[in-house]
Amino acid sequence: MKKKIFLPLIALAAISLFSACSGKLTPLSSQYVTAEPQPLEVVGGKVPVTINATFPAKWFNKNATVTVTPVLRYETGETWGTAYTFQGEKVRANNQVVNFSAGGNATMRTTFDYKPVMKKSELYLTFDAKIKNKVVQLPDIKIADGVVATSALANAATSTPAIAPDKFQRIIKEAYDANIMFLIQQAELRSQELNKSEVSDWKNIVENADQAPNQNVSVEISSYASPDGGVELNEKLAEKREANTENYVTKELKKRKITVPIDARYTAQDWEGFQELVAKSNLQDKELVLRVLSMYKDPEEREREIKNISTVFESLAQEILPQLRRSRLIANIEIVGKSDEEITDLAASNPGSLNVEELLYAATLTDDNAKKETIYTKASQLFPDDYRVWNNVGIQRFIAGNFDRAAELFNKANSIKNNSESNMNLGLIELLNGNADKAQQLLGNVSDVPALGEALGLLYLEQGDYAKAVRSFAGAKTNNAALAQLLTKDYSTAAQTLNGVTNPDAITSYLKAIVSARTNDAGGVITNMRSAIAKDPALAVEAANDLEFAKYMRDSSFTDLLR
Repeated sequence: MKKKIFLPLIALAAISLFSACSGKLTPLSSQYVTAEPQPLEVVGGKVPVTINATFPAKWFNKNATVTVTPVLRYETGETWGTAYTFQGEKVRANNQVVNFSAGGNATMRTTFDYKPVMKKSELYLTFDAKIKNKVVQLPDIKIADGVVATSALANAATSTPAIAPDKFQRIIKEAYDANIMFLIQQAELRSQELNKSEVSDWKNIVENADQAPNQNVSVEISSYASPDGGVELNEKLAEKREANTENYVTKELKKRKITVPIDARYTAQDWEGFQELVAKSNLQDKELVLRVLSMYKDPEEREREIKNISTVFESLAQEILPQLRRSRLIANIEIVGKSDEEITDLAASNPGSLNVEELLYAATLTDDNAKKETIYTKASQLFPDDYRVWNNVGIQRFIAGNFDRAAELFNKANSIKNNSESNMNLGLIELLNGNADKAQQLLGNVSDVPALGEALGLLYLEQGDYAKAVRSFAGAKTNNAALAQLLTKDYSTAAQTLNGVTNPDAITSYLKAIVSARTNDAGGVITNMRSAIAKDPALAVEAANDLEFAKYMRDSSFTDLLR
């Protein structure tokens, strides 16, 4: 009887021991979980985290299912991350299996959309566990404190928008020419050539330019001989044509009481002109002639080989060579535009007397944004079909912080003519609104805009590609450029960039304080933070929650600044 009672007791004890080993899920210690980076950090508007967890041996029940979810908790709420589900060896499902005897490792990756309130936050792991159908309560585990949000200091509002440039030229250069033709192997000036309307008109142009108070004129004479006839003969012929033409022009200008510089020269054999005329002609064998010109550089060889092409030489003699026996008269005229003072005065008193190029240029002569906007607005009234005036009025609204109106004006400019400047500026608006994908699309349509590098640098900052951002900023002295350098840990260059910012603001000083904090310059932290808060008192609250300054929170000289 005693033996029968003893055997069931042994079996019951074995079952109890097995249950003690595998039937219960105990709280998982935080020593088995790590989070990277530590602290968390904003990258491209996101807060990414990689969590590595170890399930110790004999912890994971063979019949258990455990769902682990990271959750970021902050003052006004919480944000849940990606859930990962694990299962014991006897569970029939498709989750990652954790061995009871050996335990196992798990890597969980999740990303939170950044909110400024997350600066002061805590990252927890939560557990939804059950063994078969029985729910098991497991406590949350805290695995990280706070979020470094330095990259979120990137700001499209401080980027340089793309101005649509004027085409104003102080001096406009123009050239007018006329040709005096000669007979073959002759250098005499013929009356029928001298009395041509083009020669007469040319002389009038020179006279009018000489008399105009805002014009300067000079004269060039280039005389030529055709390539046929031999070098020695053509040398003398071209020289004589040049002398006769210069003498004629000098006398004609003297009659009109015109005194201008005359530069005369001659070309013995005009092979360049010959090649140009042949290339433009409809000669049957012109490709053959052009091939000869490329094969032979010696003038006599060229002439001999071309004459050997009997099928084409007669056409050359009739159509091409006569056009090369000439003296070319060139009047070089410089038209001197209004001075900066005249343009500035007229833009204020009589803008209607200026053309669009002069008005656009007038706006660049002042650093007063209110005056710029007045000039651009007047230009938009006088020249409403020029996209540049609307784009540039939009820039003034952008600078003033009226981004909705700026976007309307940039779109209006694009409706007149789709252009790079307005597309770039609309890209900045999209970055301000957090639409990096749309901004990238707009910036992809931009070319030949000086400010594009800065806009792309900002885009790459927003996307978290800091090295690419540094390359795009290419030495720009702006807060955003310095931020990119800071985030790539190039603190020396970042400090130099911040010192070179043309119009430093509160964020300039705040970034200097971060550089000082990262380089263990306590004095620099205090000095620059004091400057930042003086310019923008709201930064005191930001600094109080900024983990960049965590180690200075025990320094009374720092914390006193934040009160």
